[in-house]
Amino acid sequence: MGLFMKLSRKLSSFLSYGVVVTTLLLNGQALAHDVGLQLWSLRNQFAEDPHKALDQIQDWGIHAVEGSGNLYGFSVEEFRAELDKRGIDIVSTDTSYEEVRDNPIAAVYRAKFYGANFTTFYWIPHSDGFTIDDAKVAVEVMNKAGALMKRHGITLQYHPHGYEFQPHNGETVMDYMIQNVDQAQFQLDVFWAKQGGVNPAELLKKYPGRFTSLHLKDRLKGTPDSSNGAADKETNVILGAGDIDIASVMAEAKRQGIRYYFLEDESSRVIQQVPQSINYLKSLEKY
Repeated sequence: MGLFMKLSRKLSSFLSYGVVVTTLLLNGQALAHDVGLQLWSLRNQFAEDPHKALDQIQDWGIHAVEGSGNLYGFSVEEFRAELDKRGIDIVSTDTSYEEVRDNPIAAVYRAKFYGANFTTFYWIPHSDGFTIDDAKVAVEVMNKAGALMKRHGITLQYHPHGYEFQPHNGETVMDYMIQNVDQAQFQLDVFWAKQGGVNPAELLKKYPGRFTSLHLKDRLKGTPDSSNGAADKETNVILGAGDIDIASVMAEAKRQGIRYYFLEDESSRVIQQVPQSINYLKSLEKY
């Protein structure tokens, strides 16, 4: 990759996602935002051959990824070097609820090391269902840690997993969280919203500006909803082939200026499905 392109991407990563729109080339077609990949999608491939897994990401034309929770046998310096060698940037690092609660500065250091603007956690420990009391504690944690991270230029995101859509005061526990977190943001996984019984496009419309990135994956038609944050990984299907209205999600995300769309495919068919999902995204006239 040319020096100019690398410097351009590095510069844009430090600018507001809502102000500057970057261009990513995927298979020769320019897209006016960053289509990325959650590294967890290739967990099995990384376990077999991490170099080959990184080569696969490069071959797909993907330059923005989310992860670093696992170094796949590399030292942190080696992993960063392998990413840089392939022109791949970690733009959102993984963290955990426990780290956000107990040691948020560690998440800041990790994000800073990779040059990421975002750090994301994906699960709030709970038992016997996720309650409003669990949510109230989590809101306090997110606001306290989020304020600290903002001072260092890092945006904290929480990625709901479907169990947060329990009824509460005519809305849901998730509504309570969004309405009461003011120092952090949210990442919408369209699969888990659908799994929790919510229309992801409508959720975006209800809370413009509160979801700063997306996880894109479609759900096998006929899959039953669940409220426990669990689902069969093999129900992850090619974008556009399932029961989630991806086109409506993308139209609303574009309207709001959401920049990062991370493909996540947890199925055993990830190598075959990701290129087809990319092609589907390129086919959307509204995209």
